[in-house]
Amino acid sequence: MSPSPATIFGKKLDLFSAVFERRAAHLNSARLDALKACQASSGTAGPSVEQIIEAFLRPLELAQETGDPGWQNYLALIAYINNSPYWGPRMMSKLFDSLVSAFITALRDALPGARDEDIYWCYHNLSGALTLTLAQTGRIDKLSGGKCRSADFQAAYDHMIPFVAAGFREVCGRTGKQEEEPKGKTA
Repeated sequence: MSPSPATIFGKKLDLFSAVFERRAAHLNSARLDALKACQASSGTAGPSVEQIIEAFLRPLELAQETGDPGWQNYLALIAYINNSPYWGPRMMSKLFDSLVSAFITALRDALPGARDEDIYWCYHNLSGALTLTLAQTGRIDKLSGGKCRSADFQAAYDHMIPFVAAGFREVCGRTGKQEEEPKGKTA
């Protein structure tokens, strides 16, 4: 007698969860290590918003740049799951909320006086930009006439980090630590 569909789906779902959790643990560890390193290197002043965002994003870039199709597929899967009203709360919350909370705490420290709602909305926007980058839809390739490539991870993160940091500062107020050029200096 063959197993019921519920039994088969249950085993596949268990396998899917195990694979998803294994890579999530690796990414979470790399991202937390990057956060701890930037906190340690910044001393008592604490890390800047840029440094915190970079610690959050660069480990993903490094995973994408390995050329390992497993990582590429996994990160595209994260993009799908993060945008799913069914899977997002179940998988993303379970596996990534603790990590995100550590980064939210670091951002609160870097943006003293910022309202929690503003920090969370900024994180929400960061998550959306990240999801689009992970999905590698090729849309930017077409829109830019080939000047930008969705597979150019370094360029994607090099642009995302200052863009997102500026958004955090604008929305959360200019009370956070900033690494700006001195006033009057021109490029």
